[in-house]
Amino acid sequence: MATKTSRRKLILRALFIVLLAGLLIAAIWLIRHFTQPEPVWVQGQIETTQVRVAAKVGGRVESLLVERGQRVEGGDLLVVLDLPEARARARQIEAQVEAAQAMADKAETGAREEQIRAARAQWRAAEEQAEFARVTAGRIERLHDNGVVPAQRRDEVVAKAAAARAQADAAREAYEMALDATRPEDRRAALAQVSQAESGREEVQVALDEAEQRAPVGGEISVTVVEPGEVVGPGSPLVVISRSDDPWLTLNLREDMLSGVRMGSELSGEVPALGRQRVTFRVDYIAPLADFATWRSTRDLGGFDLRTFEVRARPVQPVEGLRPGMTVLIEERALLESH
Repeated sequence: MATKTSRRKLILRALFIVLLAGLLIAAIWLIRHFTQPEPVWVQGQIETTQVRVAAKVGGRVESLLVERGQRVEGGDLLVVLDLPEARARARQIEAQVEAAQAMADKAETGAREEQIRAARAQWRAAEEQAEFARVTAGRIERLHDNGVVPAQRRDEVVAKAAAARAQADAAREAYEMALDATRPEDRRAALAQVSQAESGREEVQVALDEAEQRAPVGGEISVTVVEPGEVVGPGSPLVVISRSDDPWLTLNLREDMLSGVRMGSELSGEVPALGRQRVTFRVDYIAPLADFATWRSTRDLGGFDLRTFEVRARPVQPVEGLRPGMTVLIEERALLESH
């Protein structure tokens, strides 16, 4: 009987010890759970490469073939410009090429009456063009004096006027050589004129090619700057393409938070727009921001300032639905422990 009583006491004592241990473990868990500080989040933003499509020549927008949000591939036609001046210049250059070729043929076979007439026509055409360029240069010079036209535009017109004058002089000399019969130097001059005219044709063709603006890269149309009918200048943006296939994370971190961030290190963050999906990024860019916008003293009096660094990191794996402007949250503690 005593043995049974002793055994019962041992069992009760063991149960009491197990219960006490369980209560102690639960108490420790509750203390840690309710006393653990809230995580400190560092906020970053997803960005992508922005490609601004612009023409090297000015003109009127004839048609806009894309709209915002549209996906395009490299080589797709985006904008068509109307370039009447370039087309008119192309016709002039084509006539000069034909005239120069006629002079070259004359130099090879000797001057004939029709060749002399062609040289005279070319000379007269060049003189008219030179006179037009001179008048235009004078008009632009007066506009520049009144502050309407920038100096660069004036210099371009003056240079074109000088070039037109030189072409007219060259045409006159070619006409005089046609009258004096063919000599070796005449042959070389005629061939040089042909080369010069063909170079001008290539230059005009480059301008005509700018009438059709195509996508240099694939991506998404994020901005359409122009509308059909608008006049744009050389270099003015027409549309903006976002490289949605090349997103990256941008963080602005004080230098006291960079102890665990290195080139090639990995950062893990949550994307609220994707249901707080966790994404891993790899750092590939670290650079300081401008001093005037980032200065912060470590103490009110004395001490040293903490600079802010821009950190960029790209996703280790492609993330479906990741778009520019989305927020990424990274725990401050994770920055110090990144690897």
